[in-house]
Amino acid sequence: MLSVRSLVKVYPGSVCALQGIDLDVPGGMFGLLGPNGAGKTTLMRIVAGLLEPTSGSVTLDGLDVVREPEAVRAVLGYLPQEFGFYPHLTGEEMLEHLLRLKGVEARLGLRRLARELLERVNLAFAARRKVKGYSGGMRQRLGIAQAIAGDPRLVIVDEPTAGLDPEERLRFYRLLAELATSRIVLLSTHIVEDVAVLCSRFGVIRAGRLVAQTSPSAARTALAGSIFEGELGEAELEDLRRSRCVTQAILYEGRNRVRLYVPEGDPPSGFAPAEATLEDAYFVLMQSTPAVALGVAAGAGA
Repeated sequence: MLSVRSLVKVYPGSVCALQGIDLDVPGGMFGLLGPNGAGKTTLMRIVAGLLEPTSGSVTLDGLDVVREPEAVRAVLGYLPQEFGFYPHLTGEEMLEHLLRLKGVEARLGLRRLARELLERVNLAFAARRKVKGYSGGMRQRLGIAQAIAGDPRLVIVDEPTAGLDPEERLRFYRLLAELATSRIVLLSTHIVEDVAVLCSRFGVIRAGRLVAQTSPSAARTALAGSIFEGELGEAELEDLRRSRCVTQAILYEGRNRVRLYVPEGDPPSGFAPAEATLEDAYFVLMQSTPAVALGVAAGAGA
């Protein structure tokens, strides 16, 4: 169990990146969803033992991350948002180098372990290809290979699918889902689809605060009967945004297909009931609607 309690991080200049985060993450995949700048990466770096919090605590199966960072790192795998590679090295050479930097020991040698890890992330075919020729998805899989060396209890992946094309994203989804069957995988993302596909539970973070902790199905159910859809012109849409909670507006054949959150009262003329999506729930939470309005108060189970 990963447990976060009253976590606060204030950077110089009185920038408060985290404002009292409380979070429990059991085994399996857990998503942390929020916009860029919400505090996700700060939280990931603290959990990984790379950044000290201003106050609060983080424990992993009883180990104190802040007081015992070395002990935690021994059971941790981390794929940061920005991961540097040496483009002139082959995938096998790069991974062997990373394993050496991490202090990983292998009874049969690091080269043998690197090959086994590349096989596990479906990169054996490109083991001797230079990293500069790898696609974005292949580089992410190489990053995961170093993260899972040593069979860690906790794997942290920060914005892992950003910039991947749809096919590479699907491959990466399958790899992450496989990893989550036997450990905790903490996935930080601003992409709602990542959570919808991978996570049985997730939290929403906004401006350094955890505003909801729930499941995709519970979040959708909480909006049942409150989502309406209709079509509007551009000028009408701008007027509507000032008075209603617009969750989505997609341009379709020159007009805006608009989705509204209407918890009480009647929708505007021309709007019909629509099935709620996880994106609807996310955008409702991002527009300052209290989490309790969705029945998914921060820290509550669902």
